[in-house]
Amino acid sequence: MRLVMDLIRGKNVNEAYAILQFNKKLAAKQIAKTLKSAVANAEQHALNANEAFDVDLLIVSDAQVDMGSPLKRFHAAAQGRATPIRKPTSHVKIAVTTKGAK
Repeated sequence: MRLVMDLIRGKNVNEAYAILQFNKKLAAKQIAKTLKSAVANAEQHALNANEAFDVDLLIVSDAQVDMGSPLKRFHAAAQGRATPIRKPTSHVKIAVTTKGAK
C-alpha cells in the first residue's frame, strides 16, 4: 500500500483518481475508496462552515499507511500440529487541503 500512497501524495485530487484507476496494484481500489471519503468529508466540512468548495482545487496533502493489528489464524499441519497464520492489516489516512492552505 505504501508504494501506491507514494504515487498520489502531493498530487491534485483528480490526478490522484486517475493514477489509482489505472494502477494494477490491488491496494489501489481500497485507497481510491479512502480518497473518495476524504473528499466527501472536505465537502461536508465546507458546507457546514458556509465556505466555497471546489474539488479541482484540492490536493492530497498527507497520505499515510500505518500497520494495524494482524489477524491471527491457525492452519492444520502434519501430525496434529497447527501452524500460525498472520494476516496483516493496515490503517490508511488521507488528508486533502486546498492549494492555498497548508
